[in-house]
Amino acid sequence: MTEDSTPKAISFNSARFLVSASRLEECPEDTGAEVAFAGRSNAGKSSAINSITAHGKLARTSKTPGRTRLINFFSLNREFCRLVDLPGYGYAKVSRDMKDDWQKHLDNYLSQRTSLQGLVLVMDIRHPLTDFDQMMVEWCQHNQLSLMILATKSDKLKFGQAKTALLGIAKRLESFSCVEHLIMFSATSKKGVDESRQALAQWLERAEGFAE
Repeated sequence: MTEDSTPKAISFNSARFLVSASRLEECPEDTGAEVAFAGRSNAGKSSAINSITAHGKLARTSKTPGRTRLINFFSLNREFCRLVDLPGYGYAKVSRDMKDDWQKHLDNYLSQRTSLQGLVLVMDIRHPLTDFDQMMVEWCQHNQLSLMILATKSDKLKFGQAKTALLGIAKRLESFSCVEHLIMFSATSKKGVDESRQALAQWLERAEGFAE
């Protein structure tokens, strides 16, 4: 392989906003590889994305949970590699019809997007495995989609408490083969950022045509 044809290493610091979509047909062309981030409102999803990409304002954070209402795509320096920020759920003050509409289009994305290599589920380590979290784990298991769990806000606990909480999560998920990574994470202290980047790069690079 010549020097010019050697694939560039994936740089998460290169992440740039690409496009927002409210439905599947508005998403970018379904080629290459992408990894999506999901999480219950106020679990720290946007902060996790911003920490991993070293871009403080890439994913919008808000004091009003549930503000992310679109599927947001971010491009990376490696051609056709993307990160995806999925809508947060839980406390958004919108109509039931709008919530149902979000759910419909999110389901379409998760079930039909062939470039999706894995899902990152962001959960508050102090309140893990909510009904939403459990639903997403079971969905990934049923659809054989690789799952990474970021146990966020670990800086809010003493290390021993955080470690015990992480072991508890691992125990509850030991029967789910879809869980490939369980990472203690803190956007504040940057704990788990390097580990997350490494795991994300492996997922993106193992897609057909990227690891050659």
